Amino acid sequence: MKRKLGQSGVSLMEMTVVVSIVALLAVLAMPAVKALIGSFETAGSTRCMISAALSTARGIAAKEQHYAGVRFQKAYNPDDPNNPLNASQYMIFIVNDPKIGAYFFRAVDNLQPIKLPESIGVMDFTIVIGRKVQNPANPTQQIRLDDPLLGGNNRIDNELELADTTTFSIIFSPSGKVVIHGIRIRNRDGRTDDSSTDDVFNTVNNVVAGIGRFYQDDYFNPPPEGGLGPEPSRNSFIIYETEKFKQAYNMGRAWTDYLNRLAFEGMVCINPYTGTIIER
Repeated sequence: MKRKLGQSGVSLMEMTVVVSIVALLAVLAMPAVKALIGSFETAGSTRCMISAALSTARGIAAKEQHYAGVRFQKAYNPDDPNNPLNASQYMIFIVNDPKIGAYFFRAVDNLQPIKLPESIGVMDFTIVIGRKVQNPANPTQQIRLDDPLLGGNNRIDNELELADTTTFSIIFSPSGKVVIHGIRIRNRDGRTDDSSTDDVFNTVNNVVAGIGRFYQDDYFNPPPEGGLGPEPSRNSFIIYETEKFKQAYNMGRAWTDYLNRLAFEGMVCINPYTGTIIER
């Protein structure tokens, strides 16, 4: 005997109603989604990211029994190589490599750099004037931006100073303490020619060619030729909003209009014994 198969489905009207409801729910959810995304780009969330990175670096120092830390640095931006203002900033895990030299650090193997939110930046408050120094723990000249006699709008007013202040390191000793240690960044091969294939730190030529993403030290000319040199590690920094800083920087009033307030209200320090973030 033949049986008639039953048919089931939805009408065009029912489908239209369902699609309309889904579209309405999506529209209503957009503000919540935007708020959720924005919550990952606040100074508070950036502190959490930095805290996690510092904890990881402290563990690396204890495990490897070498000085290790976190390097904050702008990546090379091929679309605007002369202006670090428009480059993304990263946290890079670094470790001292005695085979290269006493003060030389390289990127930690198998740990990728961590990109900071585009809306947030990190900056130390020191400009190093004496770049070509033998002992990077004792540079010939340093200028603190919050020094009332030396700071002000005449600081961080060009690409060289901007690259300098947004590039710094926080270092842990093998015992887990935050220390002030001389830093010179190299590729994993320790080379100053263009023969290294390191995809993190490399020479200016290799970074421009796309082999590496970050300039290594000892390129003293302004960007796009580097502008980086040896310097001591740091134990404090500020977290700033990039749009507010850009606006003040482009007007030539980075200090008066913005950084001055952060210097006294928003300085972030590192506990030397635990490596945790504390507010000044």
